[in-house]
Amino acid sequence: MIENNDKILFEKPDLALLRKDHSVFDMHFHTCRTDGRDSVQAIAKRARALGVGVAITDHNDIASALEMGQYRDVPSIPGIEITSREGTHILVYFYERRHLKKFYTKYIQPFLGREIMSSTRLSMEEIVHSAKLFPSVTIFPHPYCVAYTGICNLNFEQSRLERLLDAVDGVEVINAENIHRWNLRCALLGIYLKKAITGGSDGHSLYHMGKVVTYAGCEPSGPAMLDAIKNGSARVIGKEINLFRKVAAGTSKLNVPVAAYPELLGKNIRYSYRLIHVKSILIRRQLQLRMYRRRNRLHPLR
Repeated sequence: MIENNDKILFEKPDLALLRKDHSVFDMHFHTCRTDGRDSVQAIAKRARALGVGVAITDHNDIASALEMGQYRDVPSIPGIEITSREGTHILVYFYERRHLKKFYTKYIQPFLGREIMSSTRLSMEEIVHSAKLFPSVTIFPHPYCVAYTGICNLNFEQSRLERLLDAVDGVEVINAENIHRWNLRCALLGIYLKKAITGGSDGHSLYHMGKVVTYAGCEPSGPAMLDAIKNGSARVIGKEINLFRKVAAGTSKLNVPVAAYPELLGKNIRYSYRLIHVKSILIRRQLQLRMYRRRNRLHPLR
């Protein structure tokens, strides 16, 4: 199905070719203010060299996204990646920086955790509702991924998951830091939902920029790209970074304050227990079903 879908392509993007007729954006990038490696100045320089726009989406922080607006020659989109109370992430993009600032100041900042990478005290529903009060685009990043950071995880019952997927504008279908089999599931989800799609490097170092991009036949500006994403004319192309680069990216994430580790570790342990519990139930049910079928074969009803 994905191979026949011209809006999602798993291949290395030819940025020079794409730029001829399209606006090209890396929709998911982090700076050294959270768990990235590089400054806004370095990111702007790299984006300028590649000829792409960029959305700074730091975790629970907007300082770098606001600073990016100073570089007028680089198209940018003000954004943020928020961690909900459940530990799951959501990307929110804004047409104007003043709206991002007001949204953050009024609806996010008062509910921040102890550290920048900590979960907020807000449920996912509360975050989505607040974002919808502004001209914005809401996207679930890496919906399928490790543990609980993607929306498609065991913390959300099916009915609740369906309501949340219906409430947001769309999903991220390719993430350069994700693994291929999970990205395939993300892409299938994007096709199934028939909603907005985005792609981004989820970059934590300059090397990652442009590995996955979102592109559309519109003017190279943030508002035009957001309109294209919302109206369904945007496309995504890119591939995952290799294992070596993933490991290298992991070292850049060591910027996370040590004080945040206990919370992150605790969430991983709790989620692991939940995962083991659910899988044990499934295994038990499978064994019961096999025994039932075997018993029927040995003693068929007459």
